[in-house]
Amino acid sequence: MAEQRWPVSRRSFLRGTVAAGVASAGAVAGAPGVALGAPRGRRVAVLGGGVAGLSAAHELIERGFEVTVYEARAFGGKARSVGVPGTGRDGRPDLPGEHGFRFFPGFYQNLPDTMRRIPVTGNAEGVWNNLVTVPEARFSRHDGDDITLALPGEGFPAATTPEAIRETLAGAITTLSRMPAEESAFFANRLLVFNSSCEARRFGQWEHTSWHDFVRGHQRSHEFRAIVSRSLTSIMVAAKADLASTRTIGGMGEQFLGNPLGIGNDGGLDRVLNNATNIAWIDPWVEHLRGLGVRFELGARVTELVVRDKRIGGARISGVGMVEADHYVVALPVEQARKLWSPQILALAPEFAAMDRLFVDWMNGIQIYFRSPLHIARGHTAYVDSPWSLTSISQNQLWTRELSSFGDGTVADCLSIDISDWHTPGVLYGKPAVACTHEEIYREVWAQLTAHLNDREQLLRPAEVHSWFLDPGITWQGARNANADPLLINTAGSWDSRPVAHGPIENLFLAGDYVRTDVDLATMEGANESARAAVNALLDVSGSSAPRCDIVTLRRTPELEPLRVIDADRYAKGLPNMFDVPV
Repeated sequence: MAEQRWPVSRRSFLRGTVAAGVASAGAVAGAPGVALGAPRGRRVAVLGGGVAGLSAAHELIERGFEVTVYEARAFGGKARSVGVPGTGRDGRPDLPGEHGFRFFPGFYQNLPDTMRRIPVTGNAEGVWNNLVTVPEARFSRHDGDDITLALPGEGFPAATTPEAIRETLAGAITTLSRMPAEESAFFANRLLVFNSSCEARRFGQWEHTSWHDFVRGHQRSHEFRAIVSRSLTSIMVAAKADLASTRTIGGMGEQFLGNPLGIGNDGGLDRVLNNATNIAWIDPWVEHLRGLGVRFELGARVTELVVRDKRIGGARISGVGMVEADHYVVALPVEQARKLWSPQILALAPEFAAMDRLFVDWMNGIQIYFRSPLHIARGHTAYVDSPWSLTSISQNQLWTRELSSFGDGTVADCLSIDISDWHTPGVLYGKPAVACTHEEIYREVWAQLTAHLNDREQLLRPAEVHSWFLDPGITWQGARNANADPLLINTAGSWDSRPVAHGPIENLFLAGDYVRTDVDLATMEGANESARAAVNALLDVSGSSAPRCDIVTLRRTPELEPLRVIDADRYAKGLPNMFDVPV
């Protein structure tokens, strides 16, 4: 693990930042739409108020910059929670909906650091204390042969040799699945191949190899493909086995297995928030940033970046006008950011054109509200045989605020469900989710859930359903749905199309989960990491003496490091990894 350290204590630095802010407060008055108050060279316009934008604003305001965040729709982006309109009664807030449930794996390091710096009354470590470790995960099948796994993997020994690691992985895979022992051993060996591969091989070979080809899925059983291709790609990381790179999927597998193998993480293997996201995280974050001096403009959509003298001279923003700042951080999703690349910008940064090759797909949520508590699993459930690759979590058991305090007071639980595959026909209507009306989506999801959960006992009862709510980013267009919030899907070879946080345009910086990061996946951790990289580049350009942001990289199994050294030599000689042999 590589880690950048603060040269001075954060407390001493923040004390100086606050003093500087008090000294300069009100010194500069500006026109509406202009980042205000800072000396020349320190005004920053952050375009986008999702996790990347808020992370950038957080790091910048702590370092004495004047920051304005411009957001078109809602702060928090895809991570936010969404009130179900019109459901609140008698002073209670609307029922909480969301783009889709989210979780915070223990291997996240950068985002938890930010969460610790968001104060919450009664929490010693701020918002971070609102994370709850879930004790188990359930893998549900339509024939009732379900598996419930205790987390974070009790009974997994700390493996110290390649053979012990391979045996541990094979045993875990056999426990989690119905794969024959020989297929479990084969998959464990493939994981060992990846985990012992050097960086050069990961980028030179595995980045350009699909996960499906790497695990030789075409040669394997249906059970193998269901677990290895669906559960580890479509269900867990919203990727497609025949498209996703081995470097991306293998890297995530390496991290998820790190906790059971004894590698230290920030927290539990699988964590969720203890309340609706805005209550537990986003609202306190925005409030804290406002208190530090960040200005927010909501309903402000950037439509153009204006080039002047080979720099960004302004940003045209609907509802605001022309915004002028010294530095611009584009913290928009990739499908929105690439719309801003005019011929003038591409002439200065031709590498941005490669972003058109980046692929986005759908992973959106639906919530079903129940009048009685659910007893499915004390954590996430993956529906292994569901055509739409469903996963779910029942929330009331994990929240400190009862769901009965929302809506009309009769909701006792919420099953928050992610739909990861919008293009495979369902079991009820024979249509993919993208071609179903919202009512059809609900009924199809219900049919797939009950096929998995009600085959031996009735865990879901229609009479107990209070209501349901589909991600408002999904809108019916008369023949098929449109999606305002698609998700970046890493594909084999896509690293070359992803930009770095700072390119050739001096005062333009990029932050988002599509930017090159060590985590290399469309995640909140990736968004946060990219924002830290963008801020560090901005500090360099501006000549700031402020401490650079910590950036913690992913952990690797230390026992395998000598094997990676050997593999570097083998790769340089054109030889395969030493474990890449028939099993």
